[in-house]
Amino acid sequence: MVAALVAGFACSLVSAEMVGQKLPSGTLNFLGPKPEMEGKPLLLEFWATWCPPCRESIPHLNEIHAKYKDRGLLVVGVTDEPNAVIRKFQKEVPMDYAVATDTGGRLNEKMGVSGIPQAFLVNKSGEIVWEGHPMKLRDEDIGQILE
Repeated sequence: MVAALVAGFACSLVSAEMVGQKLPSGTLNFLGPKPEMEGKPLLLEFWATWCPPCRESIPHLNEIHAKYKDRGLLVVGVTDEPNAVIRKFQKEVPMDYAVATDTGGRLNEKMGVSGIPQAFLVNKSGEIVWEGHPMKLRDEDIGQILE
């Protein structure tokens, strides 16, 4: 019980403040077709298959994807795990949105991610307008970058 609580706490640490900054450049390797990200509103979420709070966030991210994809929002889950591990996980837990690997954690480091899950909402101009736990993301936050 205590181990589960400690693991959950470790997964939910907060990153350095990035709101107001431009999304750093980085190379993501997508498991499926690479979506066009330039000039699109983006929800970038850092996660891992072994992280219980990350697993709990996936249905919420699937809902966000379904609700806003036709309005241009691109949801991307980013992990540093091997493709084979991710694909096996996706057979158990469907992820309807784009999934990519950040090999070497370069983008993760540039964005100051110190715990997961950690999400960043990015407007069409590439500016980070919100960051936090994906379960705390509200429709109002998303609506602001889609207008």
